[in-house]
Amino acid sequence: MNTSRKLAIAVIAVLALTLSLAPDARAAETPKNNADTYRLLNLFGDVFERVRAEYVEKPTDEELIEAAITGMLTALDPHSSFMNAKNFRDMQVNTRGEFGGLGIQVTMEAGFVKVISPIDDTPAYRSGVESGDFITHLDGKSVQGLTLAQAVERMRGKVGTDIKLTIRRQGVAEPFDVTITRAVIKITSVRSRTEGNVGYVRITSFNEQTDVGLDKAMAKFDGELGDKMIGLVLDLRNNPGGLLDQAVKVSDAFMERGEIVSTRSRNAEDTQRYNATPGDLAKGLPIVVLINGGSASASEIVAGALQDHRRAIVLGTKSFGKGSVQTIMPLSGHGAMRLTTARYYTPSGRSIQAKGIDPDILVEPAKVEKLTTAQRTREADLVGALDNPDDTAKEPKKAPDAPEGVAKPAADGAKKPEAKAADDYQLARAIDLLRGLSLYSQALTKPTN
Repeated sequence: MNTSRKLAIAVIAVLALTLSLAPDARAAETPKNNADTYRLLNLFGDVFERVRAEYVEKPTDEELIEAAITGMLTALDPHSSFMNAKNFRDMQVNTRGEFGGLGIQVTMEAGFVKVISPIDDTPAYRSGVESGDFITHLDGKSVQGLTLAQAVERMRGKVGTDIKLTIRRQGVAEPFDVTITRAVIKITSVRSRTEGNVGYVRITSFNEQTDVGLDKAMAKFDGELGDKMIGLVLDLRNNPGGLLDQAVKVSDAFMERGEIVSTRSRNAEDTQRYNATPGDLAKGLPIVVLINGGSASASEIVAGALQDHRRAIVLGTKSFGKGSVQTIMPLSGHGAMRLTTARYYTPSGRSIQAKGIDPDILVEPAKVEKLTTAQRTREADLVGALDNPDDTAKEPKKAPDAPEGVAKPAADGAKKPEAKAADDYQLARAIDLLRGLSLYSQALTKPTN
């Protein structure tokens, strides 16, 4: 028996052993199904042997086996894949929050690489790559025919080197090129600031540092605002997801009780439910969660949990709709496989898959411009106007505002205000909503005569 045949039989034997070690549900299959399986495994062995012996260029056995495994997994769904040893190491680094590349989370759709979302303050983000963009070419070479892992591998490279992406964008007639310089991507997954008396937390991804970062942000708000804080904005826009346990911890941080999320696989007995524990970092204050089409997976778990429990108002646009669970299964000495093993369900039993989270308040991205209005005469400007009896002191008349486009003199030492909510329509609406809720709450608790 020649070496090729021996190797092919060895491959079939390994696959057959895998089947024999499968769960009881597979063991219950009929003999006919088992016979069909072994017949198909023989077919695989024949193809493997012929390719190995007769392909125009001699492939290595490792290349053939890895390609076969890759094809088997990627044919299942866009998120199942095989990772060789190097890619598996890269993935482990990614979840720790630091890696090299462009700074985009991607998937495959219609043969092209589709951007789920750019990561804040990364080369891709600064170059203007947007959620929903399709990458059709890398350095002039088409991505069609590549697996997602192969496309990602090509986008990675030596820090400081350039790569040209050809992008198709909805609403733009012609594809266009974007040149991006690769860099070490360091993800600060939680960023925070105050917007007046509102706390603002931006979570860019769910990695191993997210829950710690959230705790620090909430402690900072407590120190800066104390009892003056009227609410919290949790910004999950363009957050592609990440670790399930971190999504559970972030949700739990604002919930006192109840289910956060459940995962359901093909076997009912494998259903897992994750429940909240007592304690609310926001101390019952109202929360607005911002989402958009780049909010995926773990982001949708958080938004769905807080929405179902009426703990937060979800504002923005519909989320991405990735409601499947991938389990990383290490393969001794050969990397790992990422396999879709379950679906996510929100506390009310909704599946996120391919549907996403609908916001409670739909707010599309927009730009608001101030309209120039004619200067109007007011009662106080009239000659001989009566004074207001409640005024204890007259205020000096102010100079009229400068017309639009004319700069006003700045006070000595004054700094240009930092652009924050004023430049972000969705965030501005979230803050307005929290302020409105605060005023309404005060009106309800105000004693009446």
